[in-house]
Amino acid sequence: MSVVTVENARRLYGPKAAVDGASLQLRPGRIACLLGPSGCGKSTLLRLIAGLERLDGGVVRDGERVLSGPGVHLPPERRDIGFVFQDYALFPHLTVEANVAFGLKGLPGRERRARALAQLERVRLADRAGAYPQTLSGGEQQRVALARALAREPRAVLLDEPFSGLDGRLKAQVRDATLEALRGTGAAALIVTHDAEEALHMADDLALMQAGRILQTGSPQDCYLRPVSMGAARLLGEANAVPAEVSGGLARTPFGTVPAPGLPDGRAAVMARPEAFRLDPSGEPATVTSTRFGGARTELVLAAHGAEARAQMPSREAPGAAETVRIALDPALCAVFPA
Repeated sequence: MSVVTVENARRLYGPKAAVDGASLQLRPGRIACLLGPSGCGKSTLLRLIAGLERLDGGVVRDGERVLSGPGVHLPPERRDIGFVFQDYALFPHLTVEANVAFGLKGLPGRERRARALAQLERVRLADRAGAYPQTLSGGEQQRVALARALAREPRAVLLDEPFSGLDGRLKAQVRDATLEALRGTGAAALIVTHDAEEALHMADDLALMQAGRILQTGSPQDCYLRPVSMGAARLLGEANAVPAEVSGGLARTPFGTVPAPGLPDGRAAVMARPEAFRLDPSGEPATVTSTRFGGARTELVLAAHGAEARAQMPSREAPGAAETVRIALDPALCAVFPA
């Protein structure tokens, strides 16, 4: 059962549609990630859900309650939705505790303080309650912003690129603490990111966005292994488009054959992840034109019958440059699309 439902959302800036017919659902207790390149409309969609911008078409609902739609636009404070801004938007003149308690003005002072401290405990910052934002690290500021969003105990929480300003190990630590805090609330969460690896690691539910449209929704596994298009596949990482010929339910490529059930005979393209290529004595001949060592795995460029593809193999079994090898494709890491 969804908490927030977005149906055919549309937002125009002059003649340009920043969000163009986008639909998705946020479910309680689950973390959804909205993944797409910069400028594709992710942050605008988040602001439409939060009520910070008005729809030019479509509907946003909380259960059966319309939040935005024809003739309806509830302000953010009436939506029961928390928002963590990309720059955190903390008040520099207020302590950490006061920042978290800022949205609780309707409660008695003692209850406000207790709730603020409980949320700071949740994000492991209770010991910094009296500090000011400018004395905190970037990761600590992010967690304060999350605590503030959770303090009102919202049904849904929206986070706009919450880890983009963090690096390396700190980013992983803050991400883990954020996910733990979100899962502990039972609220629906939507995290915007342009980092495919990050989205795959975090998401229970994934939505892929490009040019204002949602291309695909589903589990991270489904989106990665069963993309609906080459565009959707490439949002989640490297994807080769290998020319193929379909005949009798099979797609034959220069690097091997994969099933193509239900596709008509004729030209097609096989989406093959780099890890789909494997050495096979009975496979198709291919030449290794270059290699790049990457630790546990080595990247290869393979050429066969005028086609070229990027592959990854465990370094202990990867062939060297200029070698001729026999290659097969793992069907589980491929998808076939009509040309």
